[in-house]
Amino acid sequence: MTGALSGIRVLDVATLFAGPLAATTLADYGAEVIKIEHPNGDPVRNHGAQRDGVGLWWKLLGRNKKAVTLYLGSPEGQAIFREMVADADVVIENFRPGTLERWGLGYDELRAINPGIVLTRVTGFGQIGPYAKRPGFGTLAEAMSGFAAITGEPDGPPMLPPFGLADGIAALATAFAVTTALRARDHTGQGQVVDMAIIEPILTLLGPQIIAYDQLGVLQERTGNRSSNNAPRNTYRTKDGSWVAISTSAQSIAERVMRLVGRPEFIDEPWFASGAERAKHADELDEAVGSWIAARERDEVIAEFEKAEAAIAPIYTAADIVEDPQFQALGTIATLPDDELGPVRMQNVLFRMSDTPGSIEWTGAPVGAHNDEVLGRYGVTAERMEQLREKGVVR
Repeated sequence: MTGALSGIRVLDVATLFAGPLAATTLADYGAEVIKIEHPNGDPVRNHGAQRDGVGLWWKLLGRNKKAVTLYLGSPEGQAIFREMVADADVVIENFRPGTLERWGLGYDELRAINPGIVLTRVTGFGQIGPYAKRPGFGTLAEAMSGFAAITGEPDGPPMLPPFGLADGIAALATAFAVTTALRARDHTGQGQVVDMAIIEPILTLLGPQIIAYDQLGVLQERTGNRSSNNAPRNTYRTKDGSWVAISTSAQSIAERVMRLVGRPEFIDEPWFASGAERAKHADELDEAVGSWIAARERDEVIAEFEKAEAAIAPIYTAADIVEDPQFQALGTIATLPDDELGPVRMQNVLFRMSDTPGSIEWTGAPVGAHNDEVLGRYGVTAERMEQLREKGVVR
């Protein structure tokens, strides 16, 4: 593989989901990522939808990774792992704090083997503090970060997202942390420990809720699809039963929307000049916009909004995404060959680069598909491999 991170070797021993997705992102841009799984296989292989017994999520999360099995709880597995660390750049793990140390694979031991190693530790609550050894998942981060508290209808319960939001945010933050640590190593020649707590990155994306509480004592409330910063901002149903979303974060857009829906008189109201004040009149604005949209089919609504240079988007499902011309122009969805499933479509790399673009070279490989190639580098012969299989160290 070639790419901006070509020459970087990553040992991915993490599972479900932030650590592995961070490693996938690094692999997409050229890093050699060796996915080290328990001989029984990574749990994500059996997580979510499957086709003919083949996990679909794995095909996405395991892409561009060399699949190796190794039981790190065994002395033989630990010995091989130490050899792998010697010529690696990064280790990504998400065991409970203290697990690697119990196996004799803590940072002090790894640094003694390879002073440049970047040990990236991704856990729910971080390596220190009273919650450090608790089981940690993205759901708990979505709860503790304040996300759930501000999500949902005003008179309804707090809401959790139906996907791994906190894990995904932490994954992107972890990929950035790894590249930052590698850049620091360029200056110092030394690796370091990255301590990523999944409860933290999501806080940044939630905006100024902490400083607003600190300075004003204000706690953000649940507002459903509405915003406390602007209006109209909501989802609206069209005549043909479709849904669209609009945003009026910019004052000029809000004015264009009201002219479009035939209610220009709102623009002259003193309160209309401020997004926060408009939000206090969301009922009136939603009624005006919603009734106009409800009388028209989706395509007409979108066309009229575009003509007026007002911001609108259809509410899409996966079926809509794969057919949308903008996503097609960007190459957002890639079609790839897969030995088990045939052609498959999945999300492409995160962003485009003019000179060193990322790419997907292969989808998630079968368990242990690269054992011979990778472990052979470290002196594991065919005979030795068979012995390790008999002991359950590899598969």
